[in-house]
Amino acid sequence: MGFASMIESDHKSNIHMIIRIFPVIFGIFILFAFLSACSSEQEEFYSERSVDAIYNGAMDLMYEGDHELAALEFDEVERQHPYSVWATKAKIMSAYNYYQADKYEESVIAAERFIELHPGHEDAGYAHYLIAMSYYERISDVGRDQKTTQRALEALEKVVRRFPGSSYARDARLKIDLAQDHLAGKEMSIGRYYLRRGHYIASVNRFRNVIENYQTTSHVPEALHRLVESYLLLGIFSEAKTAAAVLGYNYPGSQWYEFSYSLITGQNLQPEVDESSWIKKTFDKIF
Repeated sequence: MGFASMIESDHKSNIHMIIRIFPVIFGIFILFAFLSACSSEQEEFYSERSVDAIYNGAMDLMYEGDHELAALEFDEVERQHPYSVWATKAKIMSAYNYYQADKYEESVIAAERFIELHPGHEDAGYAHYLIAMSYYERISDVGRDQKTTQRALEALEKVVRRFPGSSYARDARLKIDLAQDHLAGKEMSIGRYYLRRGHYIASVNRFRNVIENYQTTSHVPEALHRLVESYLLLGIFSEAKTAAAVLGYNYPGSQWYEFSYSLITGQNLQPEVDESSWIKKTFDKIF
């Protein structure tokens, strides 16, 4: 092969190599261009700004109703100016705006961070209240798992316990009743399920839990009646008579007492208190 032929062969080989690697080079170029554009956008969004500009901008967003973006901007105050006097206020404002945007998990995280960093701050009570409300807003119906309801109840009780004279505590006390009613309703639902399927001891345990732990809820009269049913089916007549008697004494106008009285008398029995019964002892503590 002549020298000219070798040159031509090498030239063709180089062209083929360039053609093969060109898509790779072009792809790398596009990737760098994309990353550069993203970096430019991030720099533009997260460009360093004065604390006044960020905080006031976040406040404007909040008043306009854009709570999620407002929360992000309040977070930006802390990110860019962590030692500013506005950073502390921005933390609690972030938690509030996440709550308003229905971003409850984010609100809990922001409020917990505020409490961790500023446990003695004058807004610590409000941070605890936001945590409780973030759980409270997610209370589901009684047919579902009640872990969130339990968390809401625990957080509400903490507000009442730690800040008893505050307006947050007054509102928390009202919401505790609803949270307890939900938990009692769940117990009643499970108890009725066991009762229908003939698991009478299991049903007694559920109804007993309602009476012992949720005495202020609206479910107590039915729980007593269901105990009458369960004990009669178990053949434990002394407890059935006691449950009916306590129901009649404490809720004389209740339809549940009418149902229980009918069941008891249908067995040729009468409502009668057994002084040794746990039902009697429990209600003696309540009333």
